[in-house]
Amino acid sequence: MAEVLVARVARWAREIPSAPAFTFVDYLGDGARHTLTWGQVDLRARALAVRLRELARPGDRAAVLAPQGLDYVVAMVGCMYAKVIAVPLFAPGLPGHADRLTRSYADASPAIVLTTSAALDGVRAFLEDAPAPKEVVVLDAVSSLLADEFEPVALGRDDLAYLQYTSGSTRMPAGVEITHGNILANATQLWEAFDAQPRTSTAALWLPLFHDMGMIATIALPILGGNHVTFMDPVAFVMQPVRWLQLLSGVPDVYTGGPNFAFEYAASRVTPDELAALDLSGVRVMLNGAEPVRPATVRRFNEVFGPCGLRPSAVTPAYGLAEATVFVSAMHRDLPMRVTAFDREALGEGRAVPPVGAESVLVSHGKPTGQQVQIVPNNPNNPNNPNNPNNPNNPKGVVVGEEGGGGGQGEEPFPGGVPEGVVGEIRVRGDNVARAYWRDPERSSEVFVDGWLRTGDLGVIYDGELYITGRVKDLIIVDGRNHYPQDIEVTVQDASDSIRRDHVAAFAVPGEETERLVVVAERSRRATASVDEVVSAVRAAVARNHDLSVYDVVLTEAGAVPRTSSGKIARRACQQAYLEGAFV
Repeated sequence: MAEVLVARVARWAREIPSAPAFTFVDYLGDGARHTLTWGQVDLRARALAVRLRELARPGDRAAVLAPQGLDYVVAMVGCMYAKVIAVPLFAPGLPGHADRLTRSYADASPAIVLTTSAALDGVRAFLEDAPAPKEVVVLDAVSSLLADEFEPVALGRDDLAYLQYTSGSTRMPAGVEITHGNILANATQLWEAFDAQPRTSTAALWLPLFHDMGMIATIALPILGGNHVTFMDPVAFVMQPVRWLQLLSGVPDVYTGGPNFAFEYAASRVTPDELAALDLSGVRVMLNGAEPVRPATVRRFNEVFGPCGLRPSAVTPAYGLAEATVFVSAMHRDLPMRVTAFDREALGEGRAVPPVGAESVLVSHGKPTGQQVQIVPNNPNNPNNPNNPNNPNNPKGVVVGEEGGGGGQGEEPFPGGVPEGVVGEIRVRGDNVARAYWRDPERSSEVFVDGWLRTGDLGVIYDGELYITGRVKDLIIVDGRNHYPQDIEVTVQDASDSIRRDHVAAFAVPGEETERLVVVAERSRRATASVDEVVSAVRAAVARNHDLSVYDVVLTEAGAVPRTSSGKIARRACQQAYLEGAFV
């Protein structure tokens, strides 16, 4: 039977048992570093697997309702050892995510709940209003002596490993079925993109383990090559973002990643004294993904941390989504960010061409690694659209990557398809693409089609590289013209210093004859302009840059604009809150 990724934990436990595997820096607790070696990870995972087999059958679900930490890693590996489907969630009480936890837990219908002693009381309170599991297992109370009773179970690449619940930026969370083959494929693809070295490269991360990017980068990727990862709680990052950079400081050949807002946040909060103590010369890759990459953010980050030895090409724009396990494409690690200006009006019409008037500036997300990307025009009247009945000879669209799951850097990027420059829906094919949504055949049939994943994202291939233009469902259509919300959001945040950067949501609401544009923006705590002055500035900037009239401008307090678990602006949730009068 073909190897699965989790089998390598046992391999490293045999070959390098005393080598550090996972280190958790407990900034919110004792402040100390706690480490598990490969031998210890394997020991604890085997013990947990024995306990799980006493309580559950292969194919049952085990929900991980635990805080960030080493116990979470053990929970994921132990579930895989036991052939129990893990459901990586989080401990109750995480601010802003109560509804997501309730819905995800109910959808997964777990037989077992895995938690820790510290989170047990909160879990018990949560379960009072949720379907009761067979058993609640306290991870840090499982005796390692059980490991001696462990007998390996056969695992295949088609076996389900875990359910990755989506962040829900445009819809309610859905459980993506991630197989053991998906994990191995995506970890390998990300490894190749990073050009990582076995047992040598290291990682330093703060991403939540229940999120797709945190799961693969923090747990799966180190398992692939027997590498060491140091991580912390996301709340610790939010409290003091310099901690992220301190984990990277002085470490040779280290990789990391985060959403765009993290780069903006870190650059704005670091102090001169903190900068003076940082050495970022060993940082190889800082993946910037999970939300739109802002060129100004990357430039500012490089300006701030360049004097600390950070290479200009270290910050690497990337694209991915849970339905592809996480990673799809990125710029090559040795190439600087590539920014291209396109004509805004033409882009709204589905064409990527150099600007002749107002421009939209987009960041290249490079090429896919180990998978294919296909562009299918979203406009049914476009003559290049494969859905157009007048175009029977073009069934696919622009394709980047090789057949058979290839498509690594340097391979032939266009084995066939329509010409570059056509904006459309991005589709992905590869061994990393999930097979379905958990217990949702209708949605699965809409998204996973003939081996291709319909991402719901809009993009374009230009000069052989992938550019992301937005989400299909987020597109704002006023008087028959398409507008990308992220363009409007940049205009809004640049209109006044009294608006918090990257805390703006632009969306459409129904009107009598056409959609109406609404902007919700958080007001900076250091705001000096009056509400009327800010609103006037926003209206004028949007009219000037987009030839649009803003139906309503809502200024809120900090923290009011909803975000997904990955940090993206949740525009549809914001739209719903607006329509329900939540911002009045």
